[in-house]
Amino acid sequence: MPSESLRPRLNNPEAYRRCEEVDLLDALLDARGRRILELGCGSAWMTRQLVERCGAAQVTATEVDRIQHDKNLAIQDLPQVCFRLGGAEAIADPDASYERVCLFKSLHHVPIELMDQALREIHRVLAPGGLLYVSEPVYWGPFNELMRLIHDEREARLAAFESLMRALESGLFRLEREVFYQSEGLYRDWESFAARFIHVTHSQRATDSERLAVIRAAFERHLGPEGARFLKPHRVDLLRRLP
Repeated sequence: MPSESLRPRLNNPEAYRRCEEVDLLDALLDARGRRILELGCGSAWMTRQLVERCGAAQVTATEVDRIQHDKNLAIQDLPQVCFRLGGAEAIADPDASYERVCLFKSLHHVPIELMDQALREIHRVLAPGGLLYVSEPVYWGPFNELMRLIHDEREARLAAFESLMRALESGLFRLEREVFYQSEGLYRDWESFAARFIHVTHSQRATDSERLAVIRAAFERHLGPEGARFLKPHRVDLLRRLP
């Protein structure tokens, strides 16, 4: 949700490339052999891609949801990864500890009043010249219309964008690349969709039976023979840390 001048581009399907984020990440980040910090790692799917696909040498993956963090600690086949409980606004590392920092759709989950502090912390732990990769969902399109019935993130996403702009204007970072892409999401039935987006441990959803019925009806309008298929729009900002 950027400034009004960018809205025509954000809401224009032709402005988006069609790809999966891991393909974009591999092309943009130059992660091979690097020390990487991932903030808000969730179930560690992208953490695994950083190691196995992108060749990161060492990843510190943080998560604020203690239940999910405990699940991540049970992962046995990622010796290059250190899982840590904590948020982006207070990073438990010395200055210039990392060559890359990644936030995969997690900046808008930082409390709004702490977003600027989080970006200052990221600047602190990035080595000079290091890269910050931020992907955020775009507030537009059929998938967004469905998700806003569960939790409307308009305010948080706008705040995340504005916080990034302040970090650029203040001289913490320089914008290297801006990419818009759409990835495909396929959910075979209501149960799998609800497990992914409603019955989660990291958020409290105010979803009584009446509200669930509304969300389910909206979801099932998209069902086809293989399930409900969506194109999900995203924006990626690649920033370089300035001295």
